[in-house]
Amino acid sequence: MPPVAYVEPSGPNTWRVRFRKPDGSLGSIPGFTSITDAQDRADEINVDQRRGQFIDPDAGKTRLEAWADLWFDALDVGPNTERQYRSLWRNHLQPDWGHQALAGITNLSVHAWAKTKRAEGYAPTTVTTMVKLLSMLLTDAADERLIHANPYRPKRRGRRHATAPRERVHTTPHNALRVALHAYQLAGAWAAVLIITGAWTGARWGELLGLQRPNLHLPADGVGRMVIHPDHGSLLEIDGKFQLAPPKTIESARTITLPPFLTQLLRHYLSTHTHPHVFTTLAGDHPRRSNFSRRVMRPAADGTTGHPAHWPRLSPIEPGLTFHGLRHSHKTWLIADLIPDIAQAKRLGHRLADKIEHIYSHVAPEVETRLLDALQQRWCNAVQNIIAADLRPLLELTPSLAA
Repeated sequence: MPPVAYVEPSGPNTWRVRFRKPDGSLGSIPGFTSITDAQDRADEINVDQRRGQFIDPDAGKTRLEAWADLWFDALDVGPNTERQYRSLWRNHLQPDWGHQALAGITNLSVHAWAKTKRAEGYAPTTVTTMVKLLSMLLTDAADERLIHANPYRPKRRGRRHATAPRERVHTTPHNALRVALHAYQLAGAWAAVLIITGAWTGARWGELLGLQRPNLHLPADGVGRMVIHPDHGSLLEIDGKFQLAPPKTIESARTITLPPFLTQLLRHYLSTHTHPHVFTTLAGDHPRRSNFSRRVMRPAADGTTGHPAHWPRLSPIEPGLTFHGLRHSHKTWLIADLIPDIAQAKRLGHRLADKIEHIYSHVAPEVETRLLDALQQRWCNAVQNIIAADLRPLLELTPSLAA
């Protein structure tokens, strides 16, 4: 194979290296004042070409924003993840890095940029995600031979920026039921049943909102089941529009067994509406997470005593509790009831850290029975601790709960 690079004079005492680009055109590296230096560079290019490691020097001049256009077109991630990446690119990376040539981005410049973002008050996790996105762009640019390698390296010295993780607020079964009763007053039965189902199944918000009637099995006798479908088991809200999508992970596609009381509650609740989705508002719409958090979850958990004009007047129960905090609560209850890790993981749609243990561990029927018995008992204890007058709304929905 003829050499891809060679030397030719470019002036009285200067030389340049000419090389064949992957597209067949000729590239040039000028400015050599010694023919020996020029020939050494040409030899390096020829060796890289034979090894399949040749990088077009002009490719590194590609602006990051031009590369990002191609990168986003090929991106294959979940809708919410893509939305987050595009938002970070549009609001942070493009303004600061868009016009920068790929080859001009250095490790130190990335670290300096991250330091500036932290100084501007952005949360450490947000800055970490910004840097992660920039690093992914650079890694894929290297894979496409636009640059030799991703220049970014995690910082190994200097002041540490790690912060203690914020512990998610979780709650007891008693308080979860009290929050649900507040939600009943604020929005209706659907909100109360949604919160109870979230607390006693550990299912995610999107999984519950995506739940459709055919995926809910509620026999009069026997164990009720909730199926999180692998293809359309989650309802996502993207730019104000709803769409069904696969759940968060492969493990999230699962069947969740229901304690007896919840099977009864859901069966009665479904008789109150005809919508194909299980959980909808009184108007038959999909609840929006931000609206639910602001209008239902926050006042139901935090109370409204600090807002004199708010109706109804509600006392605080578990300030700071979020809907996702119900999932943390469910996990906490399973731990307290000594449920094996594999049963917890299967129920919550998690994967055990030990890959071998995850593959070879299974949930025995007697463990599943013990799990459901424990959740049923927690419900019974919570109901017994609720004043009868407060429990009346749910008893009106399904009188069988009184038992």
